Amino acid sequence: MTVGAPTGERAEFLSGGMRPHTCATCGTRVLVKKNSWKHTSIQWTTDAASSCPVFAERVAAGGNTALLDTCERLKESIAESVRGGAFGVLDG
Repeated sequence: MTVGAPTGERAEFLSGGMRPHTCATCGTRVLVKKNSWKHTSIQWTTDAASSCPVFAERVAAGGNTALLDTCERLKESIAESVRGGAFGVLDG
């Protein structure tokens, strides 16, 4: 297999169903897919430490963002959008 742009099934797996979302707290834009009520896929479209104040604070304190799942404020913003009907849950 050659490394390059995703094609076919791989592209669908990686980006299919992703929808833009803007964090209600800080305005950071990400791509989101709701796979189930409990599972949310988030793809950052910018460097999280540059665009998200929570990630920036972690970096400024000398922390590692690699172990930070996501920003709780972003998580709540997405949950509010789900409650408002902006994101359908794929598996019902």
